[in-house]
Amino acid sequence: MEVKEAKTRAEIEFCKEVILQFRTNLSEDNYVDQTLEMMAEEGFKLLYIANDQDTKAVAFIGYRPLQMLRTGKIIYIDDLFTSEECRGKGYAGILLDEVAKEAEITNIQSIHLDSGYMLHTAHRLYLNKGYVLACNHFAKKIS
Repeated sequence: MEVKEAKTRAEIEFCKEVILQFRTNLSEDNYVDQTLEMMAEEGFKLLYIANDQDTKAVAFIGYRPLQMLRTGKIIYIDDLFTSEECRGKGYAGILLDEVAKEAEITNIQSIHLDSGYMLHTAHRLYLNKGYVLACNHFAKKIS
């Protein structure tokens, strides 16, 4: 099993099923363009693990570098997901480790992510990987 980075339209399309399975709000018609725009403008990266037949991605992580007054330079993980049929194989942990390696190489001191309150299995993984529950995240929708 190999972690690959999606950089091209074709590589992002290879991840289509697992991305749209997780991010149901995305449109199949424009998720590739949106991802490419985030890559070009915001440094967004998309790593994935393919199935054994190498016919589709079954796990992915999307992240970007950020800099804030509160934290300095960080990596923010937007997305981390493993398709249901591949859960329990350690893919999410492997993807988190890849991001941690990049943080070390680029001298970034911390990695941040948000997670839904009821995702207890994910929370166990984050805690086991050394993450701490550092804050609550608030959001306001603007119509």
